[in-house]
Amino acid sequence: MDDLLTDFLTETHEGLSAVDEALLRLERAPDDAPTLAEVFRQVHTIKGTCGFLGLARLEKVAHSAETILGLYRDGSLKVTPQGITLIFAAVDAIRHIVLELEQHGQEPEGDDSAVIAALDATARGESDVPATRPEVKAEAPVEAAPIAAPIATAAPTAPRAPEAPAEAQQAESAAAQQTIRVSVEVLEDLMTLVSELVLTRNQLMQLARVSSDSQISVPLQRLSHITSELQEGVMKTRMQPIGNAWAKLPRLVRDLANELGKKIDLEMRGADTELDRQVLELIKDPLTHMVRNSGDHGLEKPDDRRAAGKPETGRILLNAYHQGGHIIIEIGDDGRGLPVEKIRAKVLAQGLATEAELAQMNEHDVLRFIFRPGFSTAQQITSVSGRGVGMDVVKTNIERIGGTIELRSKEGRGTTFTIKIPLTLAIVSALIVQAGGERFAIPQIGVVELVRVGDEHEGSTRIEMIKDAPVLRLRDRLLPLVSLSSLLRLRDAPVGDLKGYVVVMQVGANVFGIVVDRVFDTEEIVVKPVAPILRHITMFSGNTILGDGSVIMILDPNGVARGAGITAEGRAEDQQTVTATGGIRSDSSTSLLLFRAGDQTPKAVPLGLVARLEDIPVERIEMSGGTPVVQYRGQLMPMVPIAGHWEAPESGRQAVLVFTEGQRSMGLMVDEILDVVEEPLVIQPGSDRLGYLGSAVIAGRVTDVIDTVYWLSHAGGDWFRGDRKSSSSAQKPRLLLIDDSPFFRHLVVPALSAAGFDVTAVESPAEALRLRDAGAEFEALISDIEMPEMDGLSFARNVRASGAWMRLPLVALSSRAEPDDVSRGREAGFTDYVAKYDRDALLSSLRECLSSPIAA
Repeated sequence: MDDLLTDFLTETHEGLSAVDEALLRLERAPDDAPTLAEVFRQVHTIKGTCGFLGLARLEKVAHSAETILGLYRDGSLKVTPQGITLIFAAVDAIRHIVLELEQHGQEPEGDDSAVIAALDATARGESDVPATRPEVKAEAPVEAAPIAAPIATAAPTAPRAPEAPAEAQQAESAAAQQTIRVSVEVLEDLMTLVSELVLTRNQLMQLARVSSDSQISVPLQRLSHITSELQEGVMKTRMQPIGNAWAKLPRLVRDLANELGKKIDLEMRGADTELDRQVLELIKDPLTHMVRNSGDHGLEKPDDRRAAGKPETGRILLNAYHQGGHIIIEIGDDGRGLPVEKIRAKVLAQGLATEAELAQMNEHDVLRFIFRPGFSTAQQITSVSGRGVGMDVVKTNIERIGGTIELRSKEGRGTTFTIKIPLTLAIVSALIVQAGGERFAIPQIGVVELVRVGDEHEGSTRIEMIKDAPVLRLRDRLLPLVSLSSLLRLRDAPVGDLKGYVVVMQVGANVFGIVVDRVFDTEEIVVKPVAPILRHITMFSGNTILGDGSVIMILDPNGVARGAGITAEGRAEDQQTVTATGGIRSDSSTSLLLFRAGDQTPKAVPLGLVARLEDIPVERIEMSGGTPVVQYRGQLMPMVPIAGHWEAPESGRQAVLVFTEGQRSMGLMVDEILDVVEEPLVIQPGSDRLGYLGSAVIAGRVTDVIDTVYWLSHAGGDWFRGDRKSSSSAQKPRLLLIDDSPFFRHLVVPALSAAGFDVTAVESPAEALRLRDAGAEFEALISDIEMPEMDGLSFARNVRASGAWMRLPLVALSSRAEPDDVSRGREAGFTDYVAKYDRDALLSSLRECLSSPIAA
């Protein structure tokens, strides 16, 4: 194959990718003249080059497609969805011919008369005639592989084709980039050489640190600077946005929706997330297959979605982002979810597990059988799926590059696959630490800060214990700690005697600290993949060679968190469920702080309400007007003894729960902190004891749940007033609370739950509207007024304008309750207006609204 034909094939592949994207845009906006000009230019270029190279069959198809595009461009014909489908058929025919030409070096024999006849008929003004696809489809058959062939061979977006006529050039960017094509092997060799150069640079820098020769320091710094720039430049040549692997998916989803009679919306986020080109090529096929599965297996047909209370249009979400030195790719849908019972039955039928073994498995373990070869729950084999070939290949391909794949699924709500691709061959900045006499590298991408702990001088932070778990009080939060030497079994240090440094890490929404003995320096390291024999040790993501020639392991923050039990898989799934339903739910698991005060009965408060746990020396507590106070962070903080009175002992320390909102703080004096647990908070109203919402079974013991509002009201007039008053109901009305303050959400949800309501809380009107569009049902809405982006008044107008909630009671909850504020709220559509936070008035308003629904 001569060079001219090779260049033509490469440019044609790129041009066809651009045509697919442009046609999808044109279908959404038929009057988009620039997009139409772009499609015409690409097809015209292919036709012109075909004539020059003597490719007669290809030229005929391209000529017919160009004719109808010219009529669309001139306005002689109106762009229709049927016409776009016709152009897609021509593009598929061209792509098939090009693939055959690329494989055999000559134009294949074939008959394109059906496509050409349909194009010519439309060009003559006749009705759009459906065209058939070429006999040899570009999509790969399901029997052979789970992925569509065009996706696997699609080239990334690149420069435009050669010059077109003057009228087509008008839409072309004047700042077209000049590029050249370089063989991948050349880039691989460059990367290898740069990696060795970085290692050599690190060794020289290590020698310079221990050497007193100052003559080499300046040239060495210059060498280091040039090496860093060279390394960055070479890495950029290998990195490509993941959007290149997604380029074909919108077209695939469109065709899939038409074939299956479904409505599908594909949402792609993080398309500019860059990753290595080799990895990009290897994940194209798994991504394509999983999107096809979501469209076929996952999403229901419009009638079924309406019956389930969902929008007619199903949603497939692709999301990519960097996290902890890894690339995370999520593929999710809001469809029917995986059928757990069908999977159990199929497992038994295929003899993959016994009934006894299945009985001991949790739901997640059962779902993972879909990754077994030949496993499928499809009732019938279709052209899309059903042969049991696919997810096992997906898993194998991902694990081949050292990645992992996890899944979450809820029947009736959808399925999400999470692909985690570890670092393979890359150069990253890392923090070098020591634990148990061994050195390790921690990728800096996940490091938040460093904290010195354990020393008695210089005001260093002290590690404390909640039950048997070490924690660090870092500003306004409690930070769980992991001793790296103990976790890796290098040395068992007593938990109460941890010293050294805490590397504060963030993994997703979880923040925790890794306790290490020593911190050396940051260093750019060349990451080598973990050997297969060590791949089961999930706390390491790779290894590297330091400047002194020693080999050390690179820690995986996600693996460390899992190893320490901080981000257990089940909890992560619960967090995803809470997020999907709007944040906080009164019947979902809640983090609770357990303590003892006054008597031996444990007491609980939602941990989200507690800003800090303090252990204050009693000599710092003073009396003001008969009330204990303490100087706290430049202010005078009132202290409220939960036992009702407090007598200052001669010495000792006082345990205090600090509640903070804005500039106000209050300390609740307790006897002892017991534990932090996460359990559903199901409150049983008890006797009308002031200061308590009721009782709940927490950690296996009957526990009093305190009424935070009551104790806050004893801290001064700035806080809220209101005696405890609850009601029970056989059927709990469902409420939606919208408030941007986490403090008030944690405050209101338990109080309303104790009063007999089922509460969901979200932090913004936008989240609330998404719940409405997703079909969530409530009996009443409670909204703050002053919120960023969209305030409560705008939210009320939106709710009253249209949608399923337009006749629901809508109660305003605001700190501003002047007559003018109330008038504006009622004009916007609020049913009632309650001062924040008058609980009795809120409960009274809710009962009245729920008993008297809004008239039509």
